[in-house]
Amino acid sequence: MKKNNWKLRLGIGLILLSGVFFGIMLVVPFLNFEGKIKIIASTSALVAMEVSFWVGGLLVGKELFTKYKSYLNPKNWFKKKSKREENVL
Repeated sequence: MKKNNWKLRLGIGLILLSGVFFGIMLVVPFLNFEGKIKIIASTSALVAMEVSFWVGGLLVGKELFTKYKSYLNPKNWFKKKSKREENVL
């Protein structure tokens, strides 16, 4: 398990880093730059966000990836947890 521990940590870090790129993508249109630079920066942030999210998902594995992916889905943010889910967590 210790050999795969660095993969798990790196994968979770990459998934969290994708959130940072998402934030950058949202901030770029409000910066005081030329339109061409804004387009390049937001597109680069979008590509970096997707790549880091999916590479992180590959590193953490299927089970953990689907768990974190469900946390990031806005549909699940305000749902009440069932008794079974509360016992698992």
